[in-house]
Amino acid sequence: MGSELLRIADGFSMVAEGLRGLAKLEKGSDTAGENTVQDQGYTEKTDKKTTAGSKKDKPVTVEDIRAVMAQKSQEGKTKEIRELLQKFGAVKLSAVNPENYPALLQEAQVL
Repeated sequence: MGSELLRIADGFSMVAEGLRGLAKLEKGSDTAGENTVQDQGYTEKTDKKTTAGSKKDKPVTVEDIRAVMAQKSQEGKTKEIRELLQKFGAVKLSAVNPENYPALLQEAQVL
């Protein structure tokens, strides 16, 4: 039972890291040059400068990967996430070599 509790705690930890990353991304997107659309109390911000091509040029950050992994963890794929990290020679995301971020992100999105 102790190992199961540790797995649950690891899952919560991954979710918390993902949420922190999302909060940082959201906080960073509160800049000039954005449109705010309000519909029935819901606010959505869209950046005028963001295009499909610019995302390819933007380097992959640990926050990008953390957000995807948090989503996959919430979908019940925590075991697959751990296996993926092990494939890249790490126990946790912060131990992954930054050179491997693009490949890791791509594989995490496929989970």
